Amino acid sequence: MKTRKLTGFMGAEISGLNAARDLTRDQAQDLRQALADHQMIVLRDQHLNLDQQKALTEVFGPLMRLPYVEPTAEDETVIAVLKEAHERNTGVFGGEWHSDFSFLANPPAGSVLHAVEVPDVGGDTVWSSQVAAYASLPTDLKSMVDGRMAIHIGAPYGVKHAPPQDTRANASIRMTRGDPNADRETLHPAVVTNPVSGQKALFVNPIYTTRLDGLTEAESAPILAALFRHATRPDFSCRLKWHAGDVAVWDNRMSLHYATNDYDGVRRLLYRTTFSSAPPA
Repeated sequence: MKTRKLTGFMGAEISGLNAARDLTRDQAQDLRQALADHQMIVLRDQHLNLDQQKALTEVFGPLMRLPYVEPTAEDETVIAVLKEAHERNTGVFGGEWHSDFSFLANPPAGSVLHAVEVPDVGGDTVWSSQVAAYASLPTDLKSMVDGRMAIHIGAPYGVKHAPPQDTRANASIRMTRGDPNADRETLHPAVVTNPVSGQKALFVNPIYTTRLDGLTEAESAPILAALFRHATRPDFSCRLKWHAGDVAVWDNRMSLHYATNDYDGVRRLLYRTTFSSAPPA
């Protein structure tokens, strides 16, 4: 197994490993360490079936069923991330900077995404290291988040902050909307620590974080805007050009990600599984 960094702060490519086979204990440990070190890892030319993908996912933590998004008919822990060629001028699943489902009491620890059909051009995914973002925070912003909780709500799935119809993801991914339970406030530390590496990361995002504890939404707005601008700087990011058979794994607590929407007229299908761990702290 070899590891090659993809950018200065974010992402690494793993080679010399066949994820379709049962991994040894040392290989599994090496993968977990690589994920802790780089926040996102990609394994090329794997072409896994769903059972193999689930087995790889469990290397990082127990499988988790995601709420609000309809899974495949065959398996409740698998989501088909699909956009059909005829779906044009519409939103795309994950098409804003975010940390998946950060409004849950125990958000996903991370996910595995396997590319099956991808465009020749477009449909990339971008990640941003929140470890690098936190480490380089200006002193005034760092003082605002250190030791403070942030409030998250499930805005796209609730009532109060439901997005306009024309910005929503395409019809191939069915989601639950209008659930008042998604409007409930959940508190998480604004800065979390990776239990493997000990690194600290900023844990706020533009979709789900509405305010900082002890401040109103209006008082929080300029602070959060500054944090979001900093957190998504290109300096901290890694953009992945997908090829069929690629498998990406990312740490949902240590990074943000963004799905680009620049491939109208072409079918794109990836399968996603998610793993859990103890709540962020």
